[in-house]
Amino acid sequence: MNRFVGCRSLTVRDPLKDLSFPVLVMYPTHAPPEIVPMGPYSLEVAWNAPVHGGPFPFVVLSHGGGGTPLAYRTLASHLVQSGYVVAMPEHPGDNRNDRSLTEAVENLERRPRHARLAIDAVCADAELGPRLEGDDIAVLGHSMGGYTALALAGGQPWTGPGQPVAVTKDPRVKALVLMAPAACWFVPNDALMDVRAPILLLMAEHDRIAPRWQGQLVLDLVPDPAQVTFKVVENATHHSFLSPFPPEMRRPGFLPAIDRAGFDREAFHRQLQGDVLEFLDTALRRSPPPPPPPPR
Repeated sequence: MNRFVGCRSLTVRDPLKDLSFPVLVMYPTHAPPEIVPMGPYSLEVAWNAPVHGGPFPFVVLSHGGGGTPLAYRTLASHLVQSGYVVAMPEHPGDNRNDRSLTEAVENLERRPRHARLAIDAVCADAELGPRLEGDDIAVLGHSMGGYTALALAGGQPWTGPGQPVAVTKDPRVKALVLMAPAACWFVPNDALMDVRAPILLLMAEHDRIAPRWQGQLVLDLVPDPAQVTFKVVENATHHSFLSPFPPEMRRPGFLPAIDRAGFDREAFHRQLQGDVLEFLDTALRRSPPPPPPPPR
């Protein structure tokens, strides 16, 4: 039978700040999908369908600053069709509908905590939790989502000399996919010394928001650069990592939907899906182990 994309929304509580936020979860199902409109986007999913199969590896996807989880819908859907569960929190105060914390130091503390709370919620869910494959979790992040992933994996961000950001490492994080990460807060030489997960690091050739030096910072400061697969996407910009937009949104003045001349976002995302899947399958050891040697 075919594997389709199931989808549901969880509401996650942050008791520390007395607030709640939504987490969109995609997962494998055998229920046939329908076109579900979500704002300006349309998702081909089976809404609230039962989970089918498992156990599945678990991925958390953290969106960029002032963005939306739906901007990564094609990558998330591809991972689900390949046998993953993907959770996408909408970061409070730093999303397309509420940017009240986008420039605030508090956002640097909240983002990793809310990603961790999203992990907790999915793991504790009565239907999803038992279908997950152990505690080995991957975090995918674009821009500020890349910052979030590094902080969850053990990075120590700073806002200035003697001003560390209060973040907590999540030992469940075993792999990172960083797309044009906002790494500028990890500036001291030891800021990433506790980040030991394998990393797929993707930078855009023409990125004015997260320039290449921020990717180089990750390479220079992690304890084992051999754990990092580093690629520069030719002719890409910061927003090239967002899923292709519906035709009606590809208008002059809407920068996230505009690409440089000669850049094919649809073709790039097909390549991106394959690269991310290949990396995660290896990093989370989904490939079957080699057979034992014959007895002597």
